[in-house]
Amino acid sequence: MPPVTKAVLALDQGTTSSRAIAFGRDGRVLGVAQQEFRQIFPQPGWVEHDAGEIWRTQRDVAAQALAKAGLSAGEVAAVGITNQRETTVVWDRKTGAPIAHAIVWQDRRTAARCDTLRQAGHEALFAERTGLVLDAYFSGTKLAWILDNVAGARARAERGELAFGTIDTWLAWKLSNGAAHVTDVSNASRTLLFNIHTLDWDDELLAILDIPRALLPRVVASSGVVATTECEGLPRGMAIAGIAGDQQAALFGQACHRPGMAKNTYGTGCFLLMNTGERPARSSHRLLTTVAWKRQDKTQYALEGSVFIAGAAIQWLRDGLGIISSAPEIESLAASVPDAGGVFFVPALAGLGAPYWDPRARGAIVGLTRGATRAHLARATLEAIAFQSAELLEAMTADAAIHLTELRVDGGATASNLLMQMQANLLGVPVVRPKVTETTALGAAYLAGLATGFWRDEAEIAALWERDRVFEPALSRDAAATRLAEWKRAVERARDWSRDS
Repeated sequence: MPPVTKAVLALDQGTTSSRAIAFGRDGRVLGVAQQEFRQIFPQPGWVEHDAGEIWRTQRDVAAQALAKAGLSAGEVAAVGITNQRETTVVWDRKTGAPIAHAIVWQDRRTAARCDTLRQAGHEALFAERTGLVLDAYFSGTKLAWILDNVAGARARAERGELAFGTIDTWLAWKLSNGAAHVTDVSNASRTLLFNIHTLDWDDELLAILDIPRALLPRVVASSGVVATTECEGLPRGMAIAGIAGDQQAALFGQACHRPGMAKNTYGTGCFLLMNTGERPARSSHRLLTTVAWKRQDKTQYALEGSVFIAGAAIQWLRDGLGIISSAPEIESLAASVPDAGGVFFVPALAGLGAPYWDPRARGAIVGLTRGATRAHLARATLEAIAFQSAELLEAMTADAAIHLTELRVDGGATASNLLMQMQANLLGVPVVRPKVTETTALGAAYLAGLATGFWRDEAEIAALWERDRVFEPALSRDAAATRLAEWKRAVERARDWSRDS
């Protein structure tokens, strides 16, 4: 008799680390492993990763998580993949070797190309077809840059020798030993190349960016078996059955299955998504319209606001300034002062995302006086994360004409009670932290497990979602509005600063 399946393995490939988590049928963690990898900064505004290193760390933590959970291949119902989105990899189809470093979503090198596209009058077409703004954040111009700047790349691409993918595609390729060159609809919708209405690559947009269709992966549903594991270092024969970009996976993992439900993920960046149902909703506040997931031939859409630097600002305090020795230390340091002492930190270290979309913004610390200390800067950093998210929700509620009754939160920075209270104070609605905050990985697990029958339906997994703590607003709306207005003044000091990109 074959062993009874006990778990789903989620591969959570993030911007600064690779994680793997095995989840049981009750949605609880059975085994977890995590490993950081290098961040490469060749020039100001450029951010790269070694895709080979990403693969090795992800494979190794997957093996470690299975070992910690005591699971054999036959006991794993499915493997789900969730990933940092927009990060762009191009590799040789025969050797599987990348032809250059991956260009990370934070990278701003193609800002000038986006300006040129706007000046040529293409912005409205891209917005209508893709739901996105023309910004260096997305994969399309990154892919075009690789083709134009790596020797021989364009000719090789046109001959069909090269493959493009975001990180989900790269992992599926490596896991399946090259059998699967696929991406799901949620990741495809972040490329500037995908028509979110027809759910296919758009030939007109490909022509504008001069990208050969032969490079592109096959687009699949977010929930469904696409291949099995056939790689060295992991058990063979496990079904790869779920793929979703990290923020869409978190929306699913937070059980935001109905229109009007929203979540905010506090990771390297902050990403606020609201489920808008089976029709895409257009934004008048420069938010993104994106595919949330596709399952059983039904496609769900979402509105999204993206903050580029959130937890990464805390990492910068640790690694760049050295004012904390570990990320969790920021909580006690920030709590050691009653307020930020008039200090505002605008962490535009990779430009500004929604609602500004300003690639030339740069980080700024304003309001400094002789009495300012590292504690004030630590508190201002936490406040900056909350301020940026408050601006997103302000725009989203205006677009969707829905007043949220609560905001579900997840991600590493939600461990900070101080940050969560700041957020509730600014939003004026309860902030709800679930018992399982690894909802990005959990969403990938759910999508994979639903495809293989490990879980029955969305109602079953929604019943597994549990509250850990609710943070109630403790600031008047007038006071919150005043604080937000002060923040916006600080943002204006940081905007349109860099003239070299």
